Amino acid sequence: MGSFPADFASALARDFPPDFATREAGDLVEYGKDWTKVTPPAPSAITFPRTTTDVSRLIALCNAHGVAVVPSGGRTGLAGGALAANGEVVVSMSKMRRMDDVDLLGSAVRVQAGAVTEAVHRHVAAHGLSWPVDFASKGSSQIGGNIATNAGGVKVIRYGLTRTWVLGLQVVLASGEVLELNGALEKNNTGLDLRQLFIGSEGTLGIITEATLKLTRLQQGLRVFLFGVSDLAAVLALFREAKRAPFTISAYEFFTDKCLARLVRHRALRAPLAQPSSHYVLLEAETDGTSDALEAWTTSLFERGLIADGTMAQHGAQAAELWALREGISESLSATGLPHKNDVSLPIAALEAFCAELESVFGARYPGWEICLFGHIGDGNLHINVMKPDMMDKASFLAKTKEADHDLFALVKSHAGSISAEHGIGLLKKPYLGYSRAPEEIALMKAIKRTMDPKGILNPGKVIDD
Repeated sequence: MGSFPADFASALARDFPPDFATREAGDLVEYGKDWTKVTPPAPSAITFPRTTTDVSRLIALCNAHGVAVVPSGGRTGLAGGALAANGEVVVSMSKMRRMDDVDLLGSAVRVQAGAVTEAVHRHVAAHGLSWPVDFASKGSSQIGGNIATNAGGVKVIRYGLTRTWVLGLQVVLASGEVLELNGALEKNNTGLDLRQLFIGSEGTLGIITEATLKLTRLQQGLRVFLFGVSDLAAVLALFREAKRAPFTISAYEFFTDKCLARLVRHRALRAPLAQPSSHYVLLEAETDGTSDALEAWTTSLFERGLIADGTMAQHGAQAAELWALREGISESLSATGLPHKNDVSLPIAALEAFCAELESVFGARYPGWEICLFGHIGDGNLHINVMKPDMMDKASFLAKTKEADHDLFALVKSHAGSISAEHGIGLLKKPYLGYSRAPEEIALMKAIKRTMDPKGILNPGKVIDD
């Protein structure tokens, strides 16, 4: 059965149902990849557990035979974290989608790791509740992947990262042992919080199979605005104004005219505002339902020249249209060219200086490269997309971007930022981890990995070298 031992293949066929594993060529490609397109997938087999017991038995078998595994969720990652390129066995969570009844008193729900993020949103919204982790890929991303990468998204400024909204975890270790961590407890002061060790570990320390999610009330009185402004300094000036405004900021997103141009081209849209601008801000505000204060605030923005143009959604459909502009950018960039993606974060106070230096460095060293910027400006997260020039072949472009990444991450480091804000390290950013983490930190991470996964079977080669 491919590159793994014959006795392992025999045990897999003997001890699991016939539909548990597949080696069909199409399945190997589909389940062996994520959204990155740099390295072709090459797994040995795809497995489809339905329960934690299935995962436990499979991982114990893999560990006994030294067979590497790659956990796989919705495969929406952008760092190669779910890529199986070296004959690994993929553990797909696609058949583990159970969602339990909502605990209305405790505002919590337990789900399997394969539950789709948007399905969880709908499941709890029926009770007036929300799991407030939200991003463009919610229609295909899965809860286990969200937790394993500590996903961010568009509501971080309001609600924080995924780890804030996880009460408990069920995790399978490399040995096949199952840990039940924290259950549905809000308070548990009994030593190390092992739950946090697995959140953001990208499947390198254990496989998350179930989670108890913390819920909050569904947001009410949301207003969505789109503003056109002159430059990044104006984006930040408007952010300062919004923080003092008569509402609570739920999301504060921005994108440039280059992003909008590709979005309009891909989706055949009309420009959203009458007056073109170089930068656009999408603001979602949580209000008390009154409109007079909002109108006075937006009027003052025009009067003081802080915005060039703007609109406020008048109903839910218009709000969805404005959000579609921001959430459709990544897809549109990929549909209209070959983007080299980076996801970095900076202290908010350093954003303007960083972007000015970014344009200067790239303008001098990589002339003709189109840079499409967008991101969650309210939490310092920039998505930097460098588009392949039409006249440059793919191989040359990818080789050149490796050089550009060193320049970019050196700039990030000089501003005390992080080389990965929310997409993780995975395979693609592993060579650059030292730009954000000290040697002592990396050594400690390696020691933890060796202790918990001595044979190195769990998502090998990701985040750190074993």
